[in-house]
Amino acid sequence: MTEFIPEGSRFHALASPFPMKRGGVLHGARVAYETWGTLDAQASNAILIVTGLSPDAHAASHAGNPAPGWWEPMLGPGKPIDTNRWFVVCVNSLGSCKGSTGPASPDPATGQPYRLSFPELSIEDVANAAADVVKALGITQLACLIGNSMGGMTALALLYQHPGIARSHINISGSAQALPFSIAIRSLQREAIRLDPAWNNGDYDEEHYPESGMRMARKLGVITYRSALEWDGRFGRVRLDSELADEDPFGMEFQVESYLEGHARRFVRRFDPNCYLYLGRSMDWFDLAEYAGGDVLAGLAKIHVERALAIGANTDILFPVEQQQQVADGLRAGGADARFIGMDSPQGHDAFLVDYDRFGPAVGDFLQSLPTTA
Repeated sequence: MTEFIPEGSRFHALASPFPMKRGGVLHGARVAYETWGTLDAQASNAILIVTGLSPDAHAASHAGNPAPGWWEPMLGPGKPIDTNRWFVVCVNSLGSCKGSTGPASPDPATGQPYRLSFPELSIEDVANAAADVVKALGITQLACLIGNSMGGMTALALLYQHPGIARSHINISGSAQALPFSIAIRSLQREAIRLDPAWNNGDYDEEHYPESGMRMARKLGVITYRSALEWDGRFGRVRLDSELADEDPFGMEFQVESYLEGHARRFVRRFDPNCYLYLGRSMDWFDLAEYAGGDVLAGLAKIHVERALAIGANTDILFPVEQQQQVADGLRAGGADARFIGMDSPQGHDAFLVDYDRFGPAVGDFLQSLPTTA
């Protein structure tokens, strides 16, 4: 059980006890975050970024940690999210293993990792923890709330539960509810981990670790993060060199197999399996329709922001672009000046992490049009 905390992370102590939506409380919990830029005297130029399942709070380099962040081309001086103008906060999700309290963290009651004794985690809990960081920094209202992938869900939950906390919102490859295909994929990922004997009902260590289950789970995820067009363009049917091919009669033969294996092996020891289970299930449970008699558009219409942008890739199969269209339509019904952009990007769900030529201008133009004061 290991936590992976980036250099330069800061920590906010949550209220104790911190209540969880589905029952239970956390004591002595914290959230990891990082900041860029300068908060103005009115605390009116703040942007909050809430992330997908696996990223930490290190979205970009800064003096405390010069290593490139996971969104380096998007965030910094003169970049689409321009830190010469904006004070930017990025939080690591509650339930993660990247500095925020989660199943891999020590339970103060026992001194041992929570493991499966961690309370059931919801997207709403992740949102409330992020909102607590914003308030602790003295920010009454964000200029913009940005959410990517799972973070798009977190952002909507945050806006719903904390009316008026943001003047505008950018939802990138996110959604207001989990769809059956996405739930099915995440269910298989969880099953792969849980069926690994080394998982041992969540009681594993570095020596006895569910590496095979995590490898399979990550491979399933990576396959859905890109599109069939992307896989074909990058690998086609190219085979491995003979000296690299697996000697097993059913082993790796194609380059795409080798890529998935390498990607998975780099990930499995850098993310805690129990955290992976908890965060994945929190996405499955999320549904804004729950708050509006089963009508997701009506749930979105209960959120009130001045302006919104919902963007995604037309090749995304995990969070289909129709879900971003739905977010824009619902927020518009709630009174927002809301716009939807479907990007012709071949990279699928991960396009916002790689197709900066398309996503950068869309985000930058939206933010450039916003005033820094209310």
